Amino acid sequence: MTDSSAPLGSSLPHRIFGARPFHTDGELLALRFAPDGSLWSVEEPGVLRHWDLDTRRQIGWHELADPASVWCFSSSAHYLAAGSDEVCLWETHNGELTACWPQRSWVTALAFQSSGLLLASGHDDGIVRLWDYVGGRLAYELHGPISPSNAAPPSAVSALAFSLDGRKIAVATEDRSIYLWDVVTSEMLGCLLGHTDRIPAMAWHPDGRRLVSAGWDATARVWDTQAAVPLILLNSHEGQLQALAFASHGRLLACADSSPSVHLWDTQSYQTLTVRRDHAREIRCLAFSLDGQSLASAGAGCVIHVWDSASDTLLPPAIDPLLARTCVTVSGDGKRLAGLAAGSPLRVWSTATTEQIIELEGNEPLRAFTASADGRWYAGSLASPEGPEADRETLWLWQADDGRRERCFVGQAAPITVLAFHPDSNLLASAGVRCSDVWLWTVPDGEPFLIPDAVSGCSVEALAFHPQGRLLAIGGINWLAPRGPEGRVVLWDLHARQPLAILPGGTSSLSFHPSGQHLAAATLTQSVIVWDVDSQQQAAELTGPLDAVTCVAYSPDGRWLASGGDDRALRLWDAYTGDSRGWMELDTQIKALSFAPDSRSLFTGNGTTSCYQIELRQIVSQEH
Repeated sequence: MTDSSAPLGSSLPHRIFGARPFHTDGELLALRFAPDGSLWSVEEPGVLRHWDLDTRRQIGWHELADPASVWCFSSSAHYLAAGSDEVCLWETHNGELTACWPQRSWVTALAFQSSGLLLASGHDDGIVRLWDYVGGRLAYELHGPISPSNAAPPSAVSALAFSLDGRKIAVATEDRSIYLWDVVTSEMLGCLLGHTDRIPAMAWHPDGRRLVSAGWDATARVWDTQAAVPLILLNSHEGQLQALAFASHGRLLACADSSPSVHLWDTQSYQTLTVRRDHAREIRCLAFSLDGQSLASAGAGCVIHVWDSASDTLLPPAIDPLLARTCVTVSGDGKRLAGLAAGSPLRVWSTATTEQIIELEGNEPLRAFTASADGRWYAGSLASPEGPEADRETLWLWQADDGRRERCFVGQAAPITVLAFHPDSNLLASAGVRCSDVWLWTVPDGEPFLIPDAVSGCSVEALAFHPQGRLLAIGGINWLAPRGPEGRVVLWDLHARQPLAILPGGTSSLSFHPSGQHLAAATLTQSVIVWDVDSQQQAAELTGPLDAVTCVAYSPDGRWLASGGDDRALRLWDAYTGDSRGWMELDTQIKALSFAPDSRSLFTGNGTTSCYQIELRQIVSQEH
């Protein structure tokens, strides 16, 4: 495991291009501000990141574990707990596992005592276990009541919350009840009833008298915990409530729902102060800074939104469209790097200075892009909105030297998610994940030729032209196959206008060796298959990746084959022997690859929206 406790990019990448603040690879599951004002986040599958809010940069990361069902930070963010069939505890500053307790029942909720040394774990058998996490032992258990009417066992725990003084704990269960317990005496203090659907989150007001519960019934309910009665119903939400957070001064309450939006409430008047709709996907966690000035929200969109709760100013941009690809390419002279983070406008940088140098006319978000080998053209598909305009023509051609629009290619339905230029730059191939067709366009006039059902019922995931231009490799995947995803690679003869061969196995990325002798394909089984193009026989299978391989690329000199994937490992093989020559673990999933023209470095398009330049000698030195 690679640890980057120093600022990101100070050791591994040679250069960093276009790093956007607060972008992650996986869906975010928990957030917490530290006393020093920095922000901690954890995402699937157990990647911990540390963020500096002043510079809006990642300042450290750790890979912790396999996926867990629930995660929770301590109030100081010094510890992080995870629950599954065990309760695990890490120190955030070094990523070290300090405790791990196997469980007899599945962990469904976690909560740290803010002013004490207890960690509470809720389970699907209704039991709440309280752990002395510093002493490394189970302190005691709280057993929910059995219904006297039918003697049914207690319902599974859905949420936990300690009061600020640590003396009380609220336990929500799947039967839509909330039980209040005295932590010191283990005495049940009362039961709160009213929600008509699941309760996924709760939060105590700092005064210790009020508890707020979030429900899938689209309400947040405020309770007087001393009298065990409801105070007010907050029912202006448009969807299921998912997360809650109080500011430390208690005057602000943030509630996130599935619409998805964040409502900020005044807790004295219980009036809505503002509603934020910056997220494109489900919000799962909220956190206020210790001074209550900043609010962080995150979830399935893989981006943390941090905004000033007083001025309502959003700090990072909100970009999270669906059906989009990460792409990266370097110009033939090595002076320009073009990178596309899925669903954002194309960015073009100087490889010498890392400064952005060109902006495409329109500067619109793209689903996919590619660059011509002669350096004249950029082609990209616009990320048109879902709805009535989703099927409008979206494929455009720009001049690469100044970003001026040249032509719109009319005819193909959106979304277009895969693009590739012919080696002579006079032909462009395009396809999409919702169709098996491939379109061929003459450049720059845009005359189309259709290859119908090119991969026979599969979604088109990859395109690659043979270096001599005689073949087009089309990779497809049938995600809904009865026995699991499968697919094929079709070698299409451009002169005869018919398939030359069909190679078995789905793929998400294809790359021809510069000689044209071999074709590398990222498989669905955590490996890379190398095909002999002339015989259409498998020449090698390269193994080692621990998760999906998302991209493959041969170096221009033909010496190297590189792959990247969701395991965050950049791997390098000898292109002639298939021998592994080294690997490097990055702090981000790798979605796209492009070699520098001199074959001495690699450019990566990353899941966190940045691009890295990495010298090959850094990778080879890892093992050799």
